[in-house]
Amino acid sequence: MKKILAMAAVASFAGLTACSVSTPAPDGTTSTAAPASSSPASSQATPSRSSVATAAPQSGGAKAACELFNSLYVQYRAAANDPEAHEDVYRAARDAKDNYSGNLKGLFTSLGALAIDHSSVADTGGQPAQASKDAVRDAVFANAGACTAAGVTLTL
Repeated sequence: MKKILAMAAVASFAGLTACSVSTPAPDGTTSTAAPASSSPASSQATPSRSSVATAAPQSGGAKAACELFNSLYVQYRAAANDPEAHEDVYRAARDAKDNYSGNLKGLFTSLGALAIDHSSVADTGGQPAQASKDAVRDAVFANAGACTAAGVTLTL
């Protein structure tokens, strides 16, 4: 069972790392730029913001996704060295990611990969790979703006 889950984690992590995450430029940077260069910067920021807006499922939107991520991350942290608890977080994240697209889906994909990675080493007291931790951090940063706008602060 653990080998299958570990292979699933590696496959999902490989798919996650193949995705590029871009974030819009800070507002302070674009406001000081010349008009000719601010137009391309705002056109780069627009697709990212629109993908987050369309990524919300019919039930709940970005706020629900961000709150669910926070809840699952608390469960992940509480799992300590219990492989079964980590696998439960993996399954919940896997199910949740099917309800979202874009950057919001990345939150659950990366958390699921981290949980299954940690599950494979939890009973020996080991830690998940740094790449798994980094993927979650990157997904949180990619969604921080949308979640904050929805009234939820993502926590790690």
